[in-house]
Amino acid sequence: MECDKKCSCCEKTTIRNDEEKKKLINRLSRIEGQVRGLKTMVEEDAYCADILIQSAAINAAINSFNKDLLERHIHTCVARDIKAGDENAVDELAKLVLKLMK
Repeated sequence: MECDKKCSCCEKTTIRNDEEKKKLINRLSRIEGQVRGLKTMVEEDAYCADILIQSAAINAAINSFNKDLLERHIHTCVARDIKAGDENAVDELAKLVLKLMK
């Protein structure tokens, strides 16, 4: 990934094993399918309540994805940075949690 500006997505990376990467991609693919289904419901004039229920299911799936990824991040990246003496690791985690809670 190339960046013209300095952003957090360019400063650090996380190497994931093939199994973990496959699990994350599969979950995102299921969420992507749910979103496509939601779009189809709107295109086909589905009942509002049915659309809202599907939208809530997508939100729940994304929240679950985020919780799992956050847990993994804390156990791997944050723990590694703290052990290496990176004093900014906790501040970075706190900012991340605040963003996720919006």
